[in-house]
Amino acid sequence: MDLLFTSVVTPKAFMDFLLSENTISFVGCALQMFLALTLGGAEDLLLAFMAYDRYVAICHPLNYMVLMRPRVCWLMVATSWVLASLSALGHTLYTMHFPFCMSQEISHLLCEIPPLLKLACADTSRYEFMVYVTGVTFLLLPISAIVSSYTLILLTVLHMPSNEGRQKALVTCSSHLTVVGMFYGAATFMYVLPSSLHSPKQDNIISVFYTMVTPALNPLIYSLRNKEVMGALRRVLGKYIL
Repeated sequence: MDLLFTSVVTPKAFMDFLLSENTISFVGCALQMFLALTLGGAEDLLLAFMAYDRYVAICHPLNYMVLMRPRVCWLMVATSWVLASLSALGHTLYTMHFPFCMSQEISHLLCEIPPLLKLACADTSRYEFMVYVTGVTFLLLPISAIVSSYTLILLTVLHMPSNEGRQKALVTCSSHLTVVGMFYGAATFMYVLPSSLHSPKQDNIISVFYTMVTPALNPLIYSLRNKEVMGALRRVLGKYIL
C-alpha cells in the first residue's frame, strides 16, 4: 500500500520538477485523485483493523488464531479496499463534474479535492460541507476504534506480572502507534480542519508529508523492531564504517 500510495504522486512530481512542464490532463487529474483517495482511505481503515489485531494478540492471546483466522483477515482487507474505493469514486466524479472556468493552475502538489474546488465557477459550499462530514466520519470512527483498542491494551499491560511481558507488548504496539500518529495527524489537518485555518503552502507541505515521507518511513518503522533486520542493518553500517 505504501509503494502504491507514493507511486501515485512521486513520479509525476519528479518529472514536473526535472522537465519544468507542470501539466496534467483532465483524465490524469481525475485518476490521480481517485487513486490517492482510495489508497488513503484504505490505509485509514486498515490502521484501525491493525489496532484490533494488537488488541486480540495482547488481551486474548489464547483465542488469537480463532478471532484472527485467515478468513477474518481477508474480510478486513477487502472491507478497507471496497469502502475506500467507493468513497473515492463518488468524490472524484462529483468533484470533476464542476465547471472549471477559473484559472487552470492548481496551486498544489497533486489533484486533491480542496485545491480543485477553488478553481470551480459554481457554488461548492454544500459539497465542501459534505467533504468535511465524510472526512470526519472516515477519520473519527477508525480513531475511536484505535483509542478503544489501545485503552484496553494499556489496562491489560498494567496488570501483567512480568516486566518482560509488558516490554514485549509495548514494543509490539509502538511501531503501529507511530504510523497512526503520522498518518492521522496529516489527514486531520488536510480534511477536517476548515480551509480558513491553513494556507495553500501549508497544504503542500502536509501533502508531501503523507504522500511521500510517511510511506517511505513506514517500512523502516515497522521493521526496525525486528532483531534480524537490526542485525543486518548493523552489518551494513559496519562495512561502510570500516
